[in-house]
Amino acid sequence: VQLVESGGGSVQAGGSRRLSCTASGDVYGNNYVTWFRQGPGNGREGVAAIYLGFGNRYYADSVKGRFTISEDYGKKTVYLQMTSLGPEDTAVYYCAAARAFGGAWDLPRWYNDWGQGTQVTVSS
Repeated sequence: VQLVESGGGSVQAGGSRRLSCTASGDVYGNNYVTWFRQGPGNGREGVAAIYLGFGNRYYADSVKGRFTISEDYGKKTVYLQMTSLGPEDTAVYYCAAARAFGGAWDLPRWYNDWGQGTQVTVSS
């Protein structure tokens, strides 16, 4: 499956941004789509995940109450609505797809398919 992110850009602190992850190819073997991010000098951090078709959602503590993950199954698109953004949210955001988790949802090793990433820069 191919994943393409869009919606990145620059935003001022306190602002909002919506990212999209659109899938093409054989998507039906994957059950979960997750947004990761990697800020300057940091490792890849799981931000939010969704169980496709069922709506179960998982969030990192750092974004709970600010970010919302959702899907449009017919459009094969997963969204990440980000609000109350701060400079700490500056990162390249990636979406990734997995069939299942062998443990915690936010471990990159469960994910076989990744997008190319989209940069989000939050200025104070």
